[in-house]
Amino acid sequence: MNNLKKVGLTALAGSLVAGSVSAADLSVTGSATMSYNGGDSKATQGNGWTMGDSVTFSASGDVNDIGVTLSLELDGDGADGTNQLDSQSIKFDLGDAGTLTFAGHGGDSAMSAKDDVMPTASEEPWDILTGAETNVVGGTSGNDMFTYSYSHDSGLTFTAAYINASAAVTAVSYSDFGVEYTGVDGLTIGYATGDSEVTVGAEIEEHTMYAKYAMGGITVGVQVSEADASGSSQDYETAGMGISYQVNDDLSVSYGSHEIEAVGSGNPDQETSAVSASYTMGSLSIKASVHNGDNIGNSSTNNREAYNLSLGFAF
Repeated sequence: MNNLKKVGLTALAGSLVAGSVSAADLSVTGSATMSYNGGDSKATQGNGWTMGDSVTFSASGDVNDIGVTLSLELDGDGADGTNQLDSQSIKFDLGDAGTLTFAGHGGDSAMSAKDDVMPTASEEPWDILTGAETNVVGGTSGNDMFTYSYSHDSGLTFTAAYINASAAVTAVSYSDFGVEYTGVDGLTIGYATGDSEVTVGAEIEEHTMYAKYAMGGITVGVQVSEADASGSSQDYETAGMGISYQVNDDLSVSYGSHEIEAVGSGNPDQETSAVSASYTMGSLSIKASVHNGDNIGNSSTNNREAYNLSLGFAF
């Protein structure tokens, strides 16, 4: 028996030596933030202070002439504050044929990556305000998702995502796609669409299109989206705009607004707006935003105000 083990180990060692070995490039990046949310008299916020932290390990190399990158993120978002494995993905670089990413967790679909792409120095107008993000049109994302992306020299980028059917994420398989064009200097235009069916028989068709234009230090943008639901579910239409100004290499300021209409319901439109500023000094960033919201959740009795301050470090 011992001789058989020795023969087996010798054969395995020989095969490892004879095979091709590709060295991997290893990197570690990290970030940490301290944030304070306040000003919302209708929300229970505790002391308002929160901490964000993330350490991402990345390993990349060539496997049979295909570039492969493994990314694992440690993020201390557990209830007890201990580090947990968060975003994780395997990315295949197919050269001129594009890239294919399998995200075990933390991936973006074509729609979810474009829920709000308006220029801002800090947060979206509907962020920070409790409940304001509920009906933002943003597609579906989930664990074990495939995302394919192809970019052409003309400035055209195509993205498609797929999630296999899983009761924990969606009742049926989810797919979406998006296109974006940046072939004109300063101009970005895009469109994305997807079908979501979180509950069997309740299909929601979602669409978004947007345009942004940058000239000098000023960037302006507009975006419209809609969610058309089958059966008795509510349809929503949204519209957003933003303008940002890069004062200098370190300081930027912005203003944005966003509206959500519950189509045919008779309820008032949710209207949110925000003024933001961001200042960077090397790896240090300071951000602030002030938010105002009327008719949150399309309810005439739910008006809110809030602000956010954050201090961030990148390593």
